[in-house]
Amino acid sequence: MAGRHQLGEPRQGRLMWGAAARPALSRRRAVLTVLGTGWALYGWFGIINDPRYGTARGVADITRHVPGGLTTLGWMWVALGAVAALAGLVVNCPRIQAAGFAALATPAGLWAGTFATAAATTYSSAVGSACAWGAFAVAVVLVSGMDDPPPPYLRKGRG
Repeated sequence: MAGRHQLGEPRQGRLMWGAAARPALSRRRAVLTVLGTGWALYGWFGIINDPRYGTARGVADITRHVPGGLTTLGWMWVALGAVAALAGLVVNCPRIQAAGFAALATPAGLWAGTFATAAATTYSSAVGSACAWGAFAVAVVLVSGMDDPPPPYLRKGRG
């Protein structure tokens, strides 16, 4: 019959109820949502409310150039984390997801560069943090370039 769909096939362009109406959170979008939420919480709890000595000392080279210092950088983490988390909730919009991944990579890359500078100049203990934040920024960039797997009904080998 015209206008009917086969059982188990998705209906395109129509309102769907139940489980079919809620698209599953893809792995890439889950990374955005989870890490974005983590970034926002790190900014709030780990930088704004209770910055550790090592963090404050490691980013001292940048805080002297930023009005508001560590508090401003903490709000940057909160804002960029919120952007990433919200981007992860948007379905089928690669541009918004790209902005979310950029929001994740930016503070991690900034921390990596700042800790690397501190490790090379005034605070040699920052080398571990520089490596960790640098690796994290690179991992975010790598994940941003990965494709989500196709939905189960489009995968080969299902039968």
